Amino acid sequence: MFTGIVTALGTIRAIQPIGDGKDMRLVIAAPWPDTGSIALGSSIACSGCCLTAVEVSAGSFAVDASAETLACTTLGSWTVGSRVNLERSLKIGDELGGHMVSGHADGVGEAVSATAENGSTRWTFRVPKPLARFIAVKGSVAVNGVSLTVNEVKDDMFGVNVIPHTASVTGFGSMKPGDKVNIEIDMLARYVARLAETT
Repeated sequence: MFTGIVTALGTIRAIQPIGDGKDMRLVIAAPWPDTGSIALGSSIACSGCCLTAVEVSAGSFAVDASAETLACTTLGSWTVGSRVNLERSLKIGDELGGHMVSGHADGVGEAVSATAENGSTRWTFRVPKPLARFIAVKGSVAVNGVSLTVNEVKDDMFGVNVIPHTASVTGFGSMKPGDKVNIEIDMLARYVARLAETT
């Protein structure tokens, strides 16, 4: 489990095919001072996708991404040098500053626009229509693993405000309209919708 509070901005250092080449090993450079202490098998959210650390060294770690993950998220478009939002898994006693995030992306959305609004930037995203019904004003959503509050919803689009601090410590600082993003809907919304279907 994660909170959607990104703690580092990593960089793809290498991409290595595994087996028949459909799966990939991603080596990610991370600025955490204790990267070497990451235990093998640890879960790390990489731009919103929960992945398992399979190799660890000072300054970097490696994860394996299956063909399914590569096809259903933005990971398949990553190249050497791509920036990655990173968050290590939640521990008992950690501050829950965002919202409960599983790291299981529900789909790929698209950044539509970015507009300066007072001291922040209003980002608008388009999501696959089946996901749109789960997104509500003042609800939570994770975009590339970043916990955000929804400020507007219209059809298959929603808007969020990103403050300068968030932009400076996440991939929002280099994001541009047209970029694809990993979307995870609020876990609570998913279960409420499921309960509504069965009653």
